[in-house]
Amino acid sequence: MPNLTSLISRIKTLRVQGAEQIAEAAIVSWKNSRDKKAAERKLIAARPTEPMLRNSMKYLRLYGNPDDLLSKLNMDRKKISEFGANRIKNNMSIFTHCHSSSVVSILQKAKSQGKKFCVLNTETRPSLQGMKTASELARLRIPVTLHVDSAARLALMESDIMLIGADAITSEGSVINKIGSGMFAEIADRHGIPLYVCSHSWKLDPRTIKGFYETLEKRKAGEVWKNPPRGVKISNTVFEEIGSKLIEGIISELGVLSPEAFVEEVKDSYSWMFREK
Repeated sequence: MPNLTSLISRIKTLRVQGAEQIAEAAIVSWKNSRDKKAAERKLIAARPTEPMLRNSMKYLRLYGNPDDLLSKLNMDRKKISEFGANRIKNNMSIFTHCHSSSVVSILQKAKSQGKKFCVLNTETRPSLQGMKTASELARLRIPVTLHVDSAARLALMESDIMLIGADAITSEGSVINKIGSGMFAEIADRHGIPLYVCSHSWKLDPRTIKGFYETLEKRKAGEVWKNPPRGVKISNTVFEEIGSKLIEGIISELGVLSPEAFVEEVKDSYSWMFREK
């Protein structure tokens, strides 16, 4: 496990990515740090759109017990995969965008249940996280077809269900996920394709209850075009918001719930998350 400085660098450069992977690596780093307060501050600053990281640090500040927390997250991951696999039927075509460890775990669980299905996914520019998804599915021997992002509508038209992860969830039940997710969600809704968000509930950002907006991270232009001509501006917004009305359900360790019911269940199950300090 890298030290604190190395981990922060790896998070910023996307060598460690995915909200749950970042949170778990941060928990271990916090555990091994002498100055817990400094470690918490530096880790949270590494990625602005990571409520699960912030919530994990808050839990450790309140209760400690990093090993217990890691054990809980592992158990929760199994629950999410089981609940999600129950939504997959034989001979389904499943669309996904970007990379989500929760989505991959659900698909793996569904395969272990003997279900036959195929996956249609997108490359997810500019960092090509969709290729990571396709590679993992191929290793699991799950049939997968990779599409360029601009062909997502064609992929969706062949799909029965859309599964994506989440980087953040607001108090209104909206979901923040990789850029493109909102556009694809609108296409799915237009064609009657149900969208399920697969996510640990700790990705809910309690600050949004007080009216704060979730930060939408922007990354360096060079990730899109290293040497653009003079006068060309590059937009590299990483995330976008999906309105709750476009979401059929959120699959978390708490079950399969509508966005509104999900928010209320998180409040009931994790009241500490909403404390002032």
